[in-house]
Amino acid sequence: MNQFARAFQPEKLQEAWDYLLHQFPFALWETVYVTLLSTLFAILIGLPLGMLLVSGDEHGIRPLPKALMKTVNVIINFLRSVPFLILIVMVIPLTRVLVGTSVGTTASIVPLVIAAFPFVARLVESSLREVNPNVIETAQSMGASPWQIMTRVLLPEAVPSLISNFTLAITTILGYTAMSGAIGGGGLGKIAIMDGYNRYKYAVLYLAVIVLVILVQIFQSAGGALSRASDRRLKK
Repeated sequence: MNQFARAFQPEKLQEAWDYLLHQFPFALWETVYVTLLSTLFAILIGLPLGMLLVSGDEHGIRPLPKALMKTVNVIINFLRSVPFLILIVMVIPLTRVLVGTSVGTTASIVPLVIAAFPFVARLVESSLREVNPNVIETAQSMGASPWQIMTRVLLPEAVPSLISNFTLAITTILGYTAMSGAIGGGGLGKIAIMDGYNRYKYAVLYLAVIVLVILVQIFQSAGGALSRASDRRLKK
C-alpha cells in the first residue's frame, strides 16, 4: 500500500482529526499572527521604499543621484534573489539580537519581514507607475510639490492596485510562514513539516495544506473585495 493510501486509513484519519481539534486552533492563530504582523512591518518599510523608487527615478517627480538609486535597486534585487530558507539562516545573528532567540514563532517574523519588504517595495513601485501620467502633469502645472504629488495624487490614485498587491504580499508571506516551520518556526507550517512529513503522518500534512489553502482564499477574497470597493472607476 502506498503512502497516499495509508494516509487515509481509519486510524490515520482519527489521528488527523485529533490534531485538528487540539493542535490546529493554536497553530492557526500563530500563523495568522505572524502573517499579519510580518505583512504590517513589510508594508511600513516597503511602502516608502517603493515611493522612493518612483519619485527618485531619473524621470521621477524628484530625481535623486543615480548612484543612490542604483545602490537601492541592487540591495532590493539582492534580497529578493536569496531563497527564503537560506535567508533565515543568514539573518540568525540579527534575529537573536532583536528577539533574543532564532527559533519560535516570534523569531520567524524577522526573516519574514526581511524577505518580504523588498517584494512589497517592488509591488508599490509597480502600482505607482500604473497611475496616468496626465494626472501627475496636471498636479505639477498647479504648483504641487513632489511630496504633495506623491501623497495626494499618486497614492490615492493607486489605492485599488496597492490593495491588490498587498493581498498578493500577504498570501506570499503566508507561504513563507509554512517554510519557516522547517527550521523552528511555529504555526501550521510546523505541524505540516515537523509532525506531518517528518513523522510520516501524511493525513495531518494534507489537512494542514487544506487549512492553508482555505486561509489563502480568505485573504484573497477579502483583499479583492477591498480593492473593488476602493476603485472609483467601478462606482461611475
